[in-house]
Amino acid sequence: MLALMQKQLDHVTRQMGWVMMKTARSPIFSQSHDFSCFIGDADGAVAAQADGIPIHTGGGGFALRALKAAFGPDIADGDVFLSNDPYLAGNNHLADWTMMRPVFVDGELFGFSCNRAHQSDIGGGVAGTYNATAREIFHEGVRIPPLRIAERGVMREDIARLLLANTRCPDLLAGDLHAMLGSTKIGAERLAALAREVGGNQATRLFPNLLDYAERRMRAQIANLRRGRYSGTDMSDHDCFGEASVTVQVALTVESDRLTFDFSGSSPQIAGFKNSPLANTHSAVYLAVATFLDQSLPRNEGAYRAIEIVAPEGSIVNARPPAPVGFTTTHPAHEIITACWQALTGAAPDRSCAGWGKSLHPVSAGATAQGSVFVLYHWLGYPAAGAVAERDGFNVLGTVNTLGGLVLPNVEDLELSYPIEIRRQEFRTDGGGAGKMRGGTGVCYEARQLVPTETTFRDEASRRPSGAGVLGGQPGAAGTICCRAADGAIIPTPAYGTVRCGPMELSIASAGGGGWGDPRERDPEAVRRDVLDGFVSEEAARILYHVVLSPDLAVVDADATGRARGKKHSTTTNSNTLEEIAGCEISQQEPWPAHGTQVSLRPSSSSKPH
Repeated sequence: MLALMQKQLDHVTRQMGWVMMKTARSPIFSQSHDFSCFIGDADGAVAAQADGIPIHTGGGGFALRALKAAFGPDIADGDVFLSNDPYLAGNNHLADWTMMRPVFVDGELFGFSCNRAHQSDIGGGVAGTYNATAREIFHEGVRIPPLRIAERGVMREDIARLLLANTRCPDLLAGDLHAMLGSTKIGAERLAALAREVGGNQATRLFPNLLDYAERRMRAQIANLRRGRYSGTDMSDHDCFGEASVTVQVALTVESDRLTFDFSGSSPQIAGFKNSPLANTHSAVYLAVATFLDQSLPRNEGAYRAIEIVAPEGSIVNARPPAPVGFTTTHPAHEIITACWQALTGAAPDRSCAGWGKSLHPVSAGATAQGSVFVLYHWLGYPAAGAVAERDGFNVLGTVNTLGGLVLPNVEDLELSYPIEIRRQEFRTDGGGAGKMRGGTGVCYEARQLVPTETTFRDEASRRPSGAGVLGGQPGAAGTICCRAADGAIIPTPAYGTVRCGPMELSIASAGGGGWGDPRERDPEAVRRDVLDGFVSEEAARILYHVVLSPDLAVVDADATGRARGKKHSTTTNSNTLEEIAGCEISQQEPWPAHGTQVSLRPSSSSKPH
């Protein structure tokens, strides 16, 4: 019954997502699904989050509990609430608006139907929600504490006018708000119907039982990990205003059925907008754990009871107001997830996840022929995913915080919706980190912007490789970005900043994902197929994988490959064709013997990883 009920709740969130995609006005929602639907119980705990992007929903309980703290018992059937503030309302960043609709059954509050959606524009210093020059949250847009946007079924038109006055895209936002209202209404109706179908007594116990069940499942999974202390680190080399060393460092303690992630060694908060509020940090940690362990674990807040997070106030992972946090869901969420994966690798090496490439795609805003404002995200230049034990990394899947939940837009629809011409989008050659399982390659993306724009750059991927390899795998290639004006002149692109551009050509090679395991253990036939597909060059096959192919690439030269793989691994590459690869220390491991006994180097879980 518990399994069936969890599946039913998950399905309700997917139905909400279908409604949102079919009715939203912004392409960011209708095409790319940059929103997430979730269900909470009456106490504000997330009970189902199957739709959308996990960085949105993992910390959704913070927003629900902030709502309950603000309004107390003053919540009625037909009310709808909205918030976006990370400090006042438990949200991630201002662009993500969280709509929360209480669900009443037989006159009693039963739960909440929620939709968190990234708006195209929320005011602030630049169009498009990402103000790379922000030094405080007031530069990033309108701040919304928990407020009532509908009262007993009647829309608050004064609130709606206030919100529409604080966006450059009121035509889009008006339709998107109604789509969010519609999706939460459908969710509320389905949730109430499910409660009535289950019946009074069982409905009362439904959420507590589901949360307890998830906790038991999570603790059983943790019990299979090696007990001990492990560490992980990831970093950024820029604070949005200049070069800097910004570190996310975690110390993981694995006990019998509990995980503690201590970020006390992380850098202080920075001047730029890559700080993480507490809700975002919790969501990133939960994402890292949920993806590392058994995929069948329930994705509700009960599972998180077994996880303790220590995030010192004033640090990069728990910023104090009024620090800007606009880029938090992408970075530093990436660093938090990667550091946690590295630490978890010490506790279960066979489940390790190679690093994903970081992003460098910009956001462009300009005027339409009708005089309105468009906001274009260059998502077709998304980075690649890292490899795991059972598969290669996906060649283009987006930033790790989305786990592929954000959909790449259709090229033809994009060209119809925006003044842009897509010239090229294809997989890179030699972009993926070499390994027994190859990292994702990334893409080559070329486009012409046909009108003047205000383009905001957020480049974390071009200065060094960002997708770390694991267990002998190599990092993915760094990315590149280049802009040319109509006369062919190069337009300087800042790491972080906004540039007013005329019509221009944009070229991106997105960052590759890390490899998993020793490249010399990769199936030679898989290497040959990669060469045929253009994912790997013949030179990389020979130098990195020690695979020798026949001149026509028809077969693997087994004898020559055997001799090459028998030699000591070469540490040199041809710098004219391959990117220099930096080694990465993945995890410092201090396993605890259990009662003085020898601890196995591999977890005893019988469940299938990934």
